[in-house]
Amino acid sequence: MRTMSAVADSTISFAPLVDWGVLSAGELRSVGDAARVRDIEVEEVLRYDRAIPRRKLLEALSLSCGCDWVEYDERVPVPSELLEGLDPERLGLMLWFPVALDGETVVIAARNPTDPLVAQDVRECMGADRKYEFMVALAEDISSFIEDFLNSAPQHLSGNERTCLAMWRNTMARWRTKLATYRTDFATVRTYMALLEAGLTFILVGRTVLRNGGHTVHFAPFYWSLIGVGLFLTLLGMISYYRIKRSFFRPPKHQTLIEVTAASVQFLEDYQFVDPGEEEGREGKTMLARLFDLTNRTVTDIAGSHDNKVRSELAHQRSAFAARRTVAACYRTIYARARTGLAFIGTGVSFASGGLGLIEYFRLSILSLLDVFMIVAGLLLIVDGIMWSYPIRKENYEALRSAEAF
Repeated sequence: MRTMSAVADSTISFAPLVDWGVLSAGELRSVGDAARVRDIEVEEVLRYDRAIPRRKLLEALSLSCGCDWVEYDERVPVPSELLEGLDPERLGLMLWFPVALDGETVVIAARNPTDPLVAQDVRECMGADRKYEFMVALAEDISSFIEDFLNSAPQHLSGNERTCLAMWRNTMARWRTKLATYRTDFATVRTYMALLEAGLTFILVGRTVLRNGGHTVHFAPFYWSLIGVGLFLTLLGMISYYRIKRSFFRPPKHQTLIEVTAASVQFLEDYQFVDPGEEEGREGKTMLARLFDLTNRTVTDIAGSHDNKVRSELAHQRSAFAARRTVAACYRTIYARARTGLAFIGTGVSFASGGLGLIEYFRLSILSLLDVFMIVAGLLLIVDGIMWSYPIRKENYEALRSAEAF
């Protein structure tokens, strides 16, 4: 059972809440009474019964204790040297925990950093010759620090490492999602290329039968309508293609895709061991191939621990597999970009050859302006298609080598 004095001291530390108008003095006293009867911390009643945000409670404690506050975060890289020899039961009783090492100063998170007994206990456990900086924290957060970092021998702790690996997997998943949207854009552009080809077909048919004349003269409006429909489809395809190409989220270039992929899988060098490179002559010649080689040459070596060895090793393996999927997604995206470029070239060849054929067959006339437009549009599409597909030329062989790695 919590004593009256302990509850009173804990209640006083939240007095700024009254000054800020969050609670009245009477409500704060009733909170203290409820905490004493239920034998829990005052902050628990404030957080869960009164629905006061965690940050508001920390700000009140910081103002009362005259120091900065710190909250629990499993990503905090607590040095293992600070955890050696600490008794979790003793820390839980006094409610303090070493959270960081700032140069020569040990940063201590404590529920009551102004209590001289807490300072004395810290010096007894961690040494009197060190410098200490005390920060206030909620009792719940200190308990979480103790449970997360003192549940095994310090050299075997990797719960926070698993969290960092999970963050990197989320980063890679976000980039793979972005790559999927780029591939969707490429598919949309190829669909509009099909519209252009359909328009070209209508133009060729209408242009041919209209020029033949004679017995088809009574159907001239119909043939002109074919040309009109063809021009409409062509214009629609060109406008849609131009809109996507110039949009804010336009697909990036080949090298940009690879560089962002490299940034997404760079964690492998920090969290995995990388075997030496392959034998001479077998290493990848392109940046993307070398990235794939990197994902295949990473190994995991975790010291034995009954607590988290299996989970940690599986987390490393999942991260390595996610890195491979990310590189493979980049391959698919640059191939989709190249395939889109080839669609440009195919459509451009159709336009240019159709225009040249019409001029060669029907000679020059007023309708030759339409033929010249088809030739120019075709040449532009061919040039654009080459610019889209040419950078992929070096990746083809390397992709086959990467596939053999599995």
